[in-house]
Amino acid sequence: MNTGFVKTAGKAHLSLKAQTLAAAAAVAGAVVLPQFFHAAGAAVGAGTALGEVFLPMHLPIILVGLLAGPFAGAVSGLLGPLASFALSGMPGAAMLPFMMIELCAYGLFAGLLHNGKMPTLAKVALTQIAGRAVRAAVILIAVYALGNEAVRVSAIWLSIRAGMYGLALQWILLPLIVSGVERLKRNEG
Repeated sequence: MNTGFVKTAGKAHLSLKAQTLAAAAAVAGAVVLPQFFHAAGAAVGAGTALGEVFLPMHLPIILVGLLAGPFAGAVSGLLGPLASFALSGMPGAAMLPFMMIELCAYGLFAGLLHNGKMPTLAKVALTQIAGRAVRAAVILIAVYALGNEAVRVSAIWLSIRAGMYGLALQWILLPLIVSGVERLKRNEG
């Protein structure tokens, strides 16, 4: 059965077609998953706050990086927020470029770590740190070098504090999902 893997230098890698399909699925997830959180937030009177707390857009992007590599991770991270904005208006226009860069970084770093010999939880934590560092750097550049007044430097710390539940959710869900996918691959092969 053709699983979308190709062998290069003795290692199995996903084919470009499989990576592209994985990226497309992650973009779809980055559009759909936040809508559930926004709907739940609207139902309980929290508005979009549940999205800021649970970081649902980050889940499919980091996951695709961990499973399909840096190409799929970076592309889906870049396109996920853009597609979400085009279809739902979220994230807001002022935050859209920052989210695109941040999620591209998450997908790229998760993808660079996907073959690493370390626990998935460590990969997730390193990805989170790297992604937030990139986001902080971009905000600092926008504010101090470009004079952007649409975003404040305090957004760096506020988003980290607000997203702690989302980070914890990623620590739980992503290792479970990656473990399940790896188990399925072993049973298939």
